[in-house]
Amino acid sequence: MVDPLSFGGPADPEGPVALRPHLTVGLPFVADMNRMTEGVGRVQVRKRPVRPDLCVLEVICGVGITRSRHSDATPRTPAWRRYVAVGDSFTEGLWDVPGAAPPERTTTTDPALVCRGWADLLAGHLAARADHTSDTPVTYANLAIRGRLLGPIVRDQVPAALRLEPDLVSVIGGGNDLLRPNGDPDALGALLEEAVVQVRATGADVLLATGMDTHDSPVVRHTRSRTGVLNANIWTIARRHGAYVVDVWGMRSLRDWRMWAPDRIHLTTEGHRRVAQAALVALGLEPDDERWDDPLTPLPGLPRSQQVRTDAVWLRDHAYPWATRRLRGRSSGDTRRAKRPALEPVEPG
Repeated sequence: MVDPLSFGGPADPEGPVALRPHLTVGLPFVADMNRMTEGVGRVQVRKRPVRPDLCVLEVICGVGITRSRHSDATPRTPAWRRYVAVGDSFTEGLWDVPGAAPPERTTTTDPALVCRGWADLLAGHLAARADHTSDTPVTYANLAIRGRLLGPIVRDQVPAALRLEPDLVSVIGGGNDLLRPNGDPDALGALLEEAVVQVRATGADVLLATGMDTHDSPVVRHTRSRTGVLNANIWTIARRHGAYVVDVWGMRSLRDWRMWAPDRIHLTTEGHRRVAQAALVALGLEPDDERWDDPLTPLPGLPRSQQVRTDAVWLRDHAYPWATRRLRGRSSGDTRRAKRPALEPVEPG
């Protein structure tokens, strides 16, 4: 049953626990803007004064705006035992490579290099928090493949995920579509909703994620407005169908280039760790690290000449190979298969 106060997932017998930006029917935009400007980390894990603007929304709409429990509250035990992740390189885990380093050049990527990523970490967190008196282990499958557009994700990966009879499915995609000039965020929203309806019809819960805010990227900044439209669609889909949403757009910590691999498109190990914490918060669970979205200490800016040289290296080593594949109609994931195609027990993390 969907909790009418949180609009974000199954009802919680102890009351709403996680802020859902789609707060009320008729005010999703106002709520989403509030979420983007305030930052999910500060809202979820720190005490703060009562905000008059939110009180006004509560009075006007007659609903409660959900907030995180205090740090001394009893953590919830997640009920999910069969988690399946579908998507593209973000969910496959590029470039979280513990014990190694992200590739310095796109053309020298080792095809045998297996990435971990936020979804793997989330599965480990769920296993660590599970009710260990149960004989049913927490199992996890990851069907995501780098380079996939949303169409193939919905057409191929979602049905494969449902054959595994999951109770939680993360469905995240659309970023590769928006990098193309004809990427339509409304069409992508309709396609994503189709997938959510399929999953929810089985009784499984759905975890979605917003797109990243590309404001600080001079190369892909042109996608920002379309990403914002897709994000608005995602919040609406979540409200309609009782899905959870990871607010990647609102993560302040990811607006630091130290969270990104040399290709400037995929996250580092630390970036994926923080997204996994954001996923816990999105699911109404307490994060392991209260400072999971705190920005890093700022570094001094690069001299202009050094920045130009750095950008030139990036264009040669990453942007040019990517554009060449595009022109040839190829994808980085054309010959790849899912890294974890079957549900397998997860080591607690």
